[in-house]
Amino acid sequence: MGHAFAGRFEKIDDYRWKIPMTYMPGMRVPGIIFSDEKMLKDIIKDNAPQQVANAAHLPGIVRASMAMPDIHWGYGLPIGGVVATDIESGGVVSPGAVGYDINCGVRLMRTNLYEKDVMPYIKELVTALFSKVPTGVGSTGKINVNYREEKNILVKGAEWAVRKGYGCEEDLEYCEEGGAIKGADPSQISDRAYQRGRSQPGTLGSGNHFLEVQVVDEIYRKETAKVFGIEKGQIAIMIHTGSRGFGHQVCSDYSASMVRLLAKFNIEIPDRQLSCAPVASEEGKNYLGAMRCAANYAWANRQVIMHLTREVFESVFKENAASLGMRLIYDVAHNIAKIEGYNINGKIKDLCVHRKGATRAFPPGHKDIPRRYRETGQPVIIPGDMGRCSYLLAGTQSAEETFYSTCHGAGRLLSRTLAKKMTRSREISQELADKGIIVRCTGRETLNEEVSDAYKNVTDVVNIVQGAGISIKIAKLRPIGVIKG
Repeated sequence: MGHAFAGRFEKIDDYRWKIPMTYMPGMRVPGIIFSDEKMLKDIIKDNAPQQVANAAHLPGIVRASMAMPDIHWGYGLPIGGVVATDIESGGVVSPGAVGYDINCGVRLMRTNLYEKDVMPYIKELVTALFSKVPTGVGSTGKINVNYREEKNILVKGAEWAVRKGYGCEEDLEYCEEGGAIKGADPSQISDRAYQRGRSQPGTLGSGNHFLEVQVVDEIYRKETAKVFGIEKGQIAIMIHTGSRGFGHQVCSDYSASMVRLLAKFNIEIPDRQLSCAPVASEEGKNYLGAMRCAANYAWANRQVIMHLTREVFESVFKENAASLGMRLIYDVAHNIAKIEGYNINGKIKDLCVHRKGATRAFPPGHKDIPRRYRETGQPVIIPGDMGRCSYLLAGTQSAEETFYSTCHGAGRLLSRTLAKKMTRSREISQELADKGIIVRCTGRETLNEEVSDAYKNVTDVVNIVQGAGISIKIAKLRPIGVIKG
């Protein structure tokens, strides 16, 4: 079925491809995929373009159903999908268009250390990080909270962690939404979600989640890099994880209940995985209240992990985190729905912007980014796979076209099952060691699932978003130490 798309795209330019509204009856807007010709071949092999077309049926959708070059098949909306709906015109919110790992996101921390300082200690560092930060499916940490304390996490997010001694006030300034989105409603959370979240703050999880010690390998824009606090050869730490079992449960609860609402709100969509409710309805508000709880849980989680990382560096280098220059550059979400104002046909309208496997990329001058970055645009963190590299970019004014959204990573090419099958006889940790990358992981299977071959090349993905003008490359980072679940 995926191949049905060959020849159905209309080329807008070298980086934009349109699925016309004539492709399927009931499409309210066209689909637009950001890609080059080469990557489009991979995208067509997957069924994700069909999901882009399906999402174009959502009530209230404006402009287009969009997808980034890291697009691949997901639940309802493809991973890499961006959908904005006009709240005033009956626009909907869809749990499937946010995803299961609510506020899966990335934070990047810079240091005053350089590659030459760290290489003699890299094995010790990676081993210490692996023992300090709980990783893997169902992993639980040292923080085990009661019901009242968990409700605090859901409302206060990263601030909760800072108040408990995990980090400092300045960290909050460099998180999207200050590390806690307003409007979280703990009364909308099921007992099962509370139960699953109780012992998981400060844990990394499994799959593509990771903590990496990286070297700044290339600088593309010196002035911006200077503002971000990095230069070539410097050591940075990237943390990629989300809301763990808590967010997964929230998505499960609401995806199930929203299917029953389609008839109530007279909504017709081609895929029930995109079940939704009007943002202005009680049910829509309830989901947003719950989703924000999960988003805040994720910010608290990444904050705790960053603090544990600082502690490891302090113990290995016998210096405190401040004198090691361990400052947060930024923390971005990439599975979330946000209410943001945009100019639609000459009127500023409140839209519900779903970014699923897509990163917010606000431009220079935007009021919602830290003062330090007002001239450069928001830092955008794009992780690659553990064997290649990651990128730091900045938001641009022309990203208004995508509701200030850009890609979120490399994007899978192979399913986990296929990746495991293809790499059964390979020793991935040794292959990485031969490239100068030390890796620690809870199970061999994860390394096989997460092997570089399973992903698109993040450099190709990033070059497309830069070519399309929706974000610009600032620096490239390569991994030297990785811990995975």
